[in-house]
Amino acid sequence: MSNDQLDAGFRRRNVLETIGGTAAIALLGTGATTVSAAADDDEAAVTGGHPRYRLPDLPYAYDALEPHIDERIMELHHSEHHQSYVDSTNAALETFESMRSTGEFDGIRAAKRDFSFNLSGHVNHTVFWESMSPDGGGDPEGDLAAALESQFGSFEAFQAEFAATANAVEGDGWAMLFYEPLTDALVVGQVEDQNELAHQRAVPILALDVWEHAYYLQYENDREAYVEAWWNVVDWGGVGKRYELLTETAGAELEADGV
Repeated sequence: MSNDQLDAGFRRRNVLETIGGTAAIALLGTGATTVSAAADDDEAAVTGGHPRYRLPDLPYAYDALEPHIDERIMELHHSEHHQSYVDSTNAALETFESMRSTGEFDGIRAAKRDFSFNLSGHVNHTVFWESMSPDGGGDPEGDLAAALESQFGSFEAFQAEFAATANAVEGDGWAMLFYEPLTDALVVGQVEDQNELAHQRAVPILALDVWEHAYYLQYENDREAYVEAWWNVVDWGGVGKRYELLTETAGAELEADGV
């Protein structure tokens, strides 16, 4: 391995360490925090050598996003819905381990589908929590603001596209702002349910949950009102940091490859 490759690997580790937070580590593909095993005396942490997934703590109190998102919604959404995805992901892992031990894989298709759906739900929700802050709202700044203006025409044009995307999700799903590394660009996309229509290799840096459980207790069937209110809690500082660190990582990898 060349010195350039070693330097790039060191820079990448620095990026991962600098990001911090459960969502940020998961976003860059290591899963180090969200899948970490508990202490050795926690028998539920690891079975068959595979780390188990955990529900991350919220970075704020359940009532911190009021009046835009109600405390009861946040409590149910985090402690019940997100926890269910974590539990179901771990249950799928147990199914895989049972299949391996018996050599019987007749139900592998359904088990893999369950794993994909629930793990995606876990990661998506982790990004969602990290996309919001009691001190959110306003406009992005720095490199993210420049990229949005350059690639979408203006921040307002980006907002209009993102909101339209969220409101047009058919049934349950997500609107997301992705960093797309192949062209070093930002892409607004829909994710149906948890994992359909996702962009391969693209990394979500901003996520909006438009499943009904995310807003119905407060906004009933008025999704548009929920989407409009959500802009008041978007943590642009966190989104911008993820964008800058991802572009830094991509640049380091290109440099290591001699591009």
